[in-house]
Amino acid sequence: MALFLSVLPAPVHHPHPLPRMASSASFRSAMRVAVVQFAPKVRASVRQSAAHMSEDAPRLGEYRRISRLLRRYVRSAYLDPPDSRSLGEWCLRLAPRSVDLVCLPEMIFTGYVFPDAKSITPHLEEPGTGPTSRFCAELAKRLRCHVAAGYPERLAPEEAKAIPTQEHEGNEVQAVGANSAVLYGPDGQLVGTYRKTSLFTTDMTWAVPGTGFVTFDLPPPLGTVTLAICMDLNPFPPFQWNLDEGPYELATHCIDTRSNLLILLNAWLDSGSEEDEDMDWQTMNYWAARLRPLWVKPLLNGHGDHTRDSHAQPGEDTVVIVCNRCGEENDKTFAGSSSLFSMRRHSGKPKLLAAMGRQEEGVAVWTVPGR
Repeated sequence: MALFLSVLPAPVHHPHPLPRMASSASFRSAMRVAVVQFAPKVRASVRQSAAHMSEDAPRLGEYRRISRLLRRYVRSAYLDPPDSRSLGEWCLRLAPRSVDLVCLPEMIFTGYVFPDAKSITPHLEEPGTGPTSRFCAELAKRLRCHVAAGYPERLAPEEAKAIPTQEHEGNEVQAVGANSAVLYGPDGQLVGTYRKTSLFTTDMTWAVPGTGFVTFDLPPPLGTVTLAICMDLNPFPPFQWNLDEGPYELATHCIDTRSNLLILLNAWLDSGSEEDEDMDWQTMNYWAARLRPLWVKPLLNGHGDHTRDSHAQPGEDTVVIVCNRCGEENDKTFAGSSSLFSMRRHSGKPKLLAAMGRQEEGVAVWTVPGR
């Protein structure tokens, strides 16, 4: 069971939109979040022929499956059969303002496990105009909410030429893209983009790292939002850390920017522990541990926790959304277990508000209570 987590007696998990809670100057408005936990099923044959197809074609099945998931959980989503509608038309009858934010995982439409730059090149997308961007823009506009999703970004030719060849596991690697995310606003306009800063081994075969975390100031109830991707939660190279001293790069950034919302778009692998458990508790505890400065108790009279969190202000809190994918791809199993945490400074323990199962594919609509 959980080592760090304080689990609330009942998860806040609603299949349909809830009425908005009243807010006042002394309270934060309630926030409703739709988390899409999904297992992309891009067949090898599709990958091999992707270069000869339109940019949307390899992803059409994934768009349709996500559309079906969304219509199950959002009121008035009476969509026509998915094989008879184009990408943009799938969102036409979703209820506006049913959620404040929709999150989709890292590289959700393409799959994640690519062995080299050549294999992923047909799936790279232009930022702001590629298939994932168009899907998110349409969904955001129709639902009148913010939408965040991960995708493989194609580098501009001049940028690609300027990047020197790197060595990875004894092989020369030329970066062709970036593991990126887009964030769209309720008007369907691009709010911003982000490139994954800390790369996983799979990313190193094709991607260039980003230059640092990004934070956005968004309208209520979202507020100050930090957007990150999967491995960003881990310590940066040389990947060494300890519980007391860290380093805790992402958590420190959230404290320094006073972020009240952290969005993590993941393709996190299953830990393989306690496989009979519905949730991957080991992975969920690790996520919470890597955000320790957001909730740890300070050092008191020379006793207690020695984590350096001098900038953390008592009582401030950060809502953490971990949107992870599930399923299997190229012999890799993903952890699912998408989670909603509340982490209050100096509280001594993170609170798990809601979570999905290891292999649960669907849309969870969660409400973060106002305060």
